[in-house]
Amino acid sequence: MDIRVGNLKKPVDVSEYLFRRLHQVGVRSVHGLPGDYNLVALDYIPKAGLKWVGNCNELNAAYAADGYARVKGIAAIVTTFGVGELSAINGLAGAYSEMVPVVHIVGTPSTASQRDGMLLHHTLGNGDFNVFANMSAPISCVVAKLADPAEIPAQIDHALQQCWLKSRPVYITLPTDMATQKVEGQRLDTPIDLSDPENKDKEREDYVVDVVLKYLHAATHPVVLVDACAVRHRVLDEIHELIEKTKLPTFVTPMGKSAVSEDHESYGGVYSGSASSPEVSKMVEQSDLVLSIGSLQSDFNTAGFTFRLSQLNTIDLHSDHCKVRYSEYPGVRMKGVLRKVIEKVDVGKLKIDKVPSRSNESPAQGTAKDKGDSDGIIRQDFFWPRIGSFLQKDDIVVTETGTANFGIWNTRFPAGVTALNQTLWGSIGWAVGACQGAALGTKDAGSGRRTVLFEGDGSLQLTAQEISTMIRHELDVIIFLIVNDGYTIERYIHGMEAEYNDVVAWKYQDLVDVFTPSSSSSSSSKPRPRKYQIRTVRELEKLLTHDDDFASGKGLRFVELYMPREDAPASLKMTAEASAKRNAE
Repeated sequence: MDIRVGNLKKPVDVSEYLFRRLHQVGVRSVHGLPGDYNLVALDYIPKAGLKWVGNCNELNAAYAADGYARVKGIAAIVTTFGVGELSAINGLAGAYSEMVPVVHIVGTPSTASQRDGMLLHHTLGNGDFNVFANMSAPISCVVAKLADPAEIPAQIDHALQQCWLKSRPVYITLPTDMATQKVEGQRLDTPIDLSDPENKDKEREDYVVDVVLKYLHAATHPVVLVDACAVRHRVLDEIHELIEKTKLPTFVTPMGKSAVSEDHESYGGVYSGSASSPEVSKMVEQSDLVLSIGSLQSDFNTAGFTFRLSQLNTIDLHSDHCKVRYSEYPGVRMKGVLRKVIEKVDVGKLKIDKVPSRSNESPAQGTAKDKGDSDGIIRQDFFWPRIGSFLQKDDIVVTETGTANFGIWNTRFPAGVTALNQTLWGSIGWAVGACQGAALGTKDAGSGRRTVLFEGDGSLQLTAQEISTMIRHELDVIIFLIVNDGYTIERYIHGMEAEYNDVVAWKYQDLVDVFTPSSSSSSSSKPRPRKYQIRTVRELEKLLTHDDDFASGKGLRFVELYMPREDAPASLKMTAEASAKRNAE
């Protein structure tokens, strides 16, 4: 027996250690594709109590892992060396950009093959086995190359911990000869510490809290503005405690939509710069103190950089620093600051304004009451406010980059809705994969929530195959496919009539039949997938109001929904115009 192995108290194989640790941090399903460099490792997935998903390609798998992590907390994807990992890299870059914790495990050639620089398949033929890891390094908060069994458990634990705490992807290489190496399994008896680190400099933290309270108590029109980083870095409980105690008027950005319960009396709507309703714009922009939590002021999140917030009246709280007016405090984390503000705030000193009514709708948007001719075509300004009454408590709502991402700003959410979007990275096709991952995440959590996807026809054509994965795993998904003849957001940026913004008109409904196995249903408790074609307001109302089977959200429900080609939400038009101007500078 190997002396080193003989000294192990609880020897386990590396692959078992890795997958059991994934199970311990909350992963239940592993996305990805098989390849000869990861096959042996994949055998360990069911042994660790995990389920293999099996996606249609690695890019889709990365998108799906992204969606899974946003619902379940963390996700994992397994690819093979070179060809597989590079197919996934776009999706993982998006997860990095949008701060989503995904563990990327790459099966690689053996350590001996790498050391000898062998001319192997899936390589560049130059003996460089680090080139792909080097590509992934800038989009990973940790790169762990598992090559020494004595160090592997600590490497895995560190990578998973940092993935969670920093809410970013990590990259782990698993060489074929390491997959079955024995390591110390006794560490598995102690869970990885995933608790948020406390602010080390208590005096600095207390100072920031005192300054926040000073300005908050003195303000005559204070408001709270919640953005994406508050979601990613898990401070929503603190935010709800804060507004529950203080009743401060609270707004969200487009990327922060659903961070605050929209039926709360303090919820004021979506602030998106010039695309906001006049009431929302006035209240936020004329505030003498904006408590901004997790701000991420990207172009699409601000309707083309049209936020009008004075830094002199703003306190910015972030995951790794805080900024009070023009003074920055590195290392002071928003969770600790918020907890102390909640504890110490004197509610009697606060001046509270009443939030505007109907603030979820922009002045350029219609309302659900403005139907016009019930046999008429479905327009964006009608659809998005109308869909709010179809949504149910605790739904997961996934919107694709384009009309859906902008249109959903004007949808009022019931309590508990979780909105998923990729506003910063904006990779078209993301939402189909993310929807699959999100639906699987909620199934793994046993919550029974509906997952509702709003997708464009152009975007669907990039990742349509994952509908088959939804069907394969019997996921509860409602898909509204907006058929409007191509890339609407691109048309409004440049080339309204350009051929490059057109897409082939697929028979979209037929995808449901193509992706449904003929053998799937007799033994399954899930109903077979159903499909619908909707062209008029009357047809839409009948579906949303009178079809209980559709509303149940059980199984796959696919709606081919037709809208005019040049119709778009006003916020999209405004943001696209700003993008076009910037592109011309």
